[in-house]
Amino acid sequence: MSTSSTQSRGVNRRINSLQSNGNAARDASHTKKRIITHNDAYLYALRVAYLTYLLQPRARRIQHAPAPQIPVQRSSTSINDLMKDFSLLRDNKSTRFPHGFMSELEKRLTGVLMGRERKPEYQDATIKRTFAAFLNAFTEQSFKKRMEKDRRVEDLVLIFFSNATKELQKGKPPGDDSWKLMADRHLALFVRLISLVLKDQDWARDRPELAARLATLESKLLAHDQDLSSTPIRNGTASGASVEVVVPLSYEVKDMPLVQSVARIFGLTNTQIQSDVNKYKPVWTEKAALQDLKSYQTYLNLNSRKTLRSDDFHFDEAYDTWRKGEAHDLSQMMLAIIQSNPELAKSTAASNLPQLQRHMSSPEPTDGNYPDVLRRMSDHSERSSYVIDQPFDMSTLSSGSQSPDTSVDDENGFAFIPLEPRAYYRFILGEAFIHDVNDQSLQPSEATADTPAIKTLSKQSMELLNEIGLRWRIPPVSRMTLFLDVVCEKFFDQEISLDTLDGVFNFLKGQPAEGKKTQSFASLLLSDRTQWTLADTALYQSTLSSLHEALMRDLYNAMQECYESKPPSVGPILYVLENHVCNDSSFSKPQEDLDAFSDALHDGLQQKAHETYRSYLEKHVPQDQQSWDFFHVIELGKAVMALAQKIQKRYKKNPEIMGVNPLAALVETVLPLYAEDARDIVTRILELAQGKDEEVPIEDGFQLYNELVEIRQKYGEVLPSVPFAFEIEATLAEFVWRWIYTTESAINDWVDQAIKQDQFRVRIDNSQQIPTEEQRHSVSVMDIFSSFNQSIDRVVQLNWDDDLQYAKFMTAMAKIVGSGLAHYCEVVEQRFVKEMDRLTPEQENAASQTKQEKWLQLAKDTWNNKDKIEPFQFFPESFVKLNNIDFAAQQLDKLEHEVNVDACAEVIQKHTPPVTQRQKKINNYVFTIKIVEAEDLKACDMNGSSDPYVVLGDEYQKRLAKTRIIYRDLNPRWDESVDITTQGPLNIIATVWDWDAMGDHDCVGRASLKLDPSHFSDFMPREYWLDLDSQGRILLRVSMEGERDDIQFYFGKAFRTLKRTERDMTRTITDKLSAYIHHCLSRRTLRSLTSKSITVSTVTSYFNRNRPQPTTQAPTEPDIARALKPLFAYFDDNFAIMNQTLTSTAMIMVMTRLWKEVLVTVEALLVPPLSDKPSQQRQLNQQELDIVFKWLQYLFDFFHAVDDETGEANGVPLDVLRSPKYFDITTLNFFYFEPTDALIRTSERMASATAARQQSQRNRLSAPASLAGPAFGGAAGLVGVPSTRRSKSIMHSRNLGTMKKAKEEKRKEAQADPNDDMILRILRMRPEAERYLKDRSRQKERLAAAAAAEMIVRQSLAAGGGRMMGNLPRR
Repeated sequence: MSTSSTQSRGVNRRINSLQSNGNAARDASHTKKRIITHNDAYLYALRVAYLTYLLQPRARRIQHAPAPQIPVQRSSTSINDLMKDFSLLRDNKSTRFPHGFMSELEKRLTGVLMGRERKPEYQDATIKRTFAAFLNAFTEQSFKKRMEKDRRVEDLVLIFFSNATKELQKGKPPGDDSWKLMADRHLALFVRLISLVLKDQDWARDRPELAARLATLESKLLAHDQDLSSTPIRNGTASGASVEVVVPLSYEVKDMPLVQSVARIFGLTNTQIQSDVNKYKPVWTEKAALQDLKSYQTYLNLNSRKTLRSDDFHFDEAYDTWRKGEAHDLSQMMLAIIQSNPELAKSTAASNLPQLQRHMSSPEPTDGNYPDVLRRMSDHSERSSYVIDQPFDMSTLSSGSQSPDTSVDDENGFAFIPLEPRAYYRFILGEAFIHDVNDQSLQPSEATADTPAIKTLSKQSMELLNEIGLRWRIPPVSRMTLFLDVVCEKFFDQEISLDTLDGVFNFLKGQPAEGKKTQSFASLLLSDRTQWTLADTALYQSTLSSLHEALMRDLYNAMQECYESKPPSVGPILYVLENHVCNDSSFSKPQEDLDAFSDALHDGLQQKAHETYRSYLEKHVPQDQQSWDFFHVIELGKAVMALAQKIQKRYKKNPEIMGVNPLAALVETVLPLYAEDARDIVTRILELAQGKDEEVPIEDGFQLYNELVEIRQKYGEVLPSVPFAFEIEATLAEFVWRWIYTTESAINDWVDQAIKQDQFRVRIDNSQQIPTEEQRHSVSVMDIFSSFNQSIDRVVQLNWDDDLQYAKFMTAMAKIVGSGLAHYCEVVEQRFVKEMDRLTPEQENAASQTKQEKWLQLAKDTWNNKDKIEPFQFFPESFVKLNNIDFAAQQLDKLEHEVNVDACAEVIQKHTPPVTQRQKKINNYVFTIKIVEAEDLKACDMNGSSDPYVVLGDEYQKRLAKTRIIYRDLNPRWDESVDITTQGPLNIIATVWDWDAMGDHDCVGRASLKLDPSHFSDFMPREYWLDLDSQGRILLRVSMEGERDDIQFYFGKAFRTLKRTERDMTRTITDKLSAYIHHCLSRRTLRSLTSKSITVSTVTSYFNRNRPQPTTQAPTEPDIARALKPLFAYFDDNFAIMNQTLTSTAMIMVMTRLWKEVLVTVEALLVPPLSDKPSQQRQLNQQELDIVFKWLQYLFDFFHAVDDETGEANGVPLDVLRSPKYFDITTLNFFYFEPTDALIRTSERMASATAARQQSQRNRLSAPASLAGPAFGGAAGLVGVPSTRRSKSIMHSRNLGTMKKAKEEKRKEAQADPNDDMILRILRMRPEAERYLKDRSRQKERLAAAAAAEMIVRQSLAAGGGRMMGNLPRR
């Protein structure tokens, strides 16, 4: 048999410091003890186990013996006596039932009868019968009403008792009183039901006196309830009874459970144990045990060193308490021995026998409060050496009555108690613990969600140790501290795991096993520790301190591996530290020591992090610099971030360990190193690539940026005040610019490829399908915007962290998008114009005729008055192109919002230096030239008219723009704009051509204009009347805007390009219809209505147009409407074709443009264009004027297109139909036939009012006045008088919202600022007003020149002289 010695436990086995990397052996400091041999400990344990066998309750056998019949005596209690507690307090409200109680009681009674009551005592059929009888009486209305009023308990109980008595007496013979006890029981169950109702309805809390009295009544009624189970025959038959006979002891080990536990702990067989038992059986007797107790009692009374003394406690009161408990426990143990062997009492006189003292006043026995986890045998259901638990006076037993044959240790003086009980107990406890932990047959406890499966002491070992502790008089607290000391020693020596240590602590704290209810040891741990012995207190504190040092060492070693792939878990260590050590009141540690540990741990983690990073660096970055690549930096960054994320996830619930954050220690060490290394590696890679004249792939730069930004973000969270060593944006911005330049170089090719692959058809599956709005544009516009979005998203997805650089990136992308859209518009419009300018079949036939045949055909058509107006056959592809432009505008508007253009512009503006600090001038200028109209052009056709169009070119004969063709008009109006970009002065030439289908186009006239940016330094628009070198003049409206590197400018320019293309394409479509509009709404049609009997040829009409027409009968309403019927039919046919392809937006746009063409045509019928010269146009008579206004109303209703059934307008909106021009035309009716003098006075009055209003605006806003009408010409036309209203700026067109707002402001301005232009146009048809027209023209020129000069002065003063010096600031 092996032995163990406590001398092997040194004072400070943990000699390694916290910085040591080795695993120090666990140890603790303990007091030097006496050497205890293995055999001595075994023999003392065997003695106690054998004594337990001797003192255990004897087994008994059942034997049958005849017994006489014993009549059962039954008695009942008077119900009146029982109810005195209630009848004496009849007026006390606290003993009455609460309101609503009767209805609840009735429900509960019904539940009993229906079987719904869950309590088993109410399931008896007899109970239900008596309850049913009472319920019948209870539900009687008069009784129920009286009970609800009085609510007295005695009334309800007496009524129940009366009904129960009647019901139980039924069928009983006279003289049989057995029903009386049953009546008491039924009444008790009824009272219990009343209490249940009060409790369930929470009424018992408000009426505690009532509840108490009901409980008292129930207990009285059940006083004789046990007699209900009595029968005439008990534990036998009528002829006898069963008796118990004591079974004698076998003295065999197989019948000794605790002896078997000793054999198992000390590694002995039953045979060896049996031999020792047989050897010492004569010595280890009950008498010797009794003598030990008497000797111990003597030593206790003598205050001997062989028991605890007052010096062993903190206070005398604690010692006194312990001593009283010992005296009581000794009496109990002696009495148990005597009861087990009554022969021991025969040697004493009968008067000296132990007497039971039932009313002795003594403290509670100490062992009576022992927790179940230390003395399992205290439960009498298990094996125990005690049969009573009553105070017993042992003073009658003399200490000198022992026999001389008792075996007693000469040195010790005890047979069963060793000389050093604590040391022996600790030795046996250690042996038992190690055996049970290593016992494979012992099943561990079941694992739970909070605790793992562990093995501590078995039940048999606990019974043995408890018996030893009780027999050797070791206090429970000492047993606990010794047990914990043993366990910690085994943990220090690495014989048990941390989980086992945690399980032991939970075991000691009384954590119950699952499914069992046991007493908790927490009462000992949480009790007043001043009641402990000094030795226990010192040992407990020493154990906790040593355990704390061991656990902190383990924690440090475990944390040193936290950056490994599979580190040891620190959770169990922290749990034990926090819950079992640090939170204990007996443990104390200076804060300085804890801070020193935290500092050492933090330094150690930083060192480990540094080593981990160096290993990553060696793994992912090669030594050869020539082979370096961004991929290596990315992989290194991914490895670092993966480790950081792993640590963050690993310590998510507990980010700090003893005040140290592993993630922070990692990041603050690794990320600065990575930032510096990444900076140096990337810089070196770029230098090497530049030396080799190579470029690093753009995607590599983007991928590197994403990785670096993620790392920098984590770096900022941990080290917010320390700047990141790598300026990522400054180094990697060139990759974004390369991406932008690559996109810019490829954008036109993308557009060309998209157009090349597009058939410009609606996207439907079959021709019978009606396309939706989303299907009416083709794939090319979708493809180019997909390319735009992908290019922009590639930059956006970088999440660039420099706002200024990002805004510049978006500005460059906006420029690319605008360039791509301009190219798309140019190519699509060229195709569109080619489709729209194709020759009709008649024109193709005419082109093949000879010159003589052409002249003959013209003369023939003229003589026959044939109108060569044929409906134009539109291609669906042409309309799809228009839809594409409209869709592009919508997509561009969406893109403008997604990019957040205004925010980007604001960022750039914030970082732009003030105007005084910017010396750079604008290099590019955007001139917007609007070709408005022409007057008195030369007639180039035989019919006395021309088909004019304008071509703009530069001095090098490069075509810049071309307008549409206006057929048969010497005073055409184009209203078309073109943008021209230049870096300096530019001479442009405007050439008016006459379109001719039968030969070369004829030149009508030329005019030139110099565009000099210095003349437009105020950025105000100017109007130029340019005289042609042949005849007539042309009006150009010119404005300039500096082309800025501004995102709003680029989006505005792109929007304006789209809208201008859309407008030009729409105008081209309407031009194909305008010829027929002019034909139907002409003076020829008026003459045909007013003089139906006269038919004049076109040539004759041309030479006789100034002769008075014969007066005929006025046409009727049907005649006037019939004159427009061909025009409406023509519109319907073309609208039906358009409606199949055009979107609703494009359709409304075309109809709106046609409405404007109708208004221009009607206006031309009524008055000539505005000019300072008299006109040859004849004024209409009243009849003709009425016809024209009726036509206007018919056309208004037609374009508004109100559904007769639903009343819904499907055409042009009313606000568009009622345009300023429509308003001007309707006002003509008031002035048309006014005398010339009246018109002149009205014109002067309106001019004066306009001048006063403009002067008032200038005074209020300190801004230039705004004159409404255009200048007439003359000297002002030569120098270019600025228009007083600001033209459409590109910045006003940067999205659909600003464009719509600008258009609405223009409409409101036109409606709120009436002028006398219409009166001046009427006066042109009055020869007597020629002089007034010239004077009025000079007056307008002077006012316009003065307003322009005033504006220039104010702008110069506001700009601080900058504009006067010629610098053109960026807008």
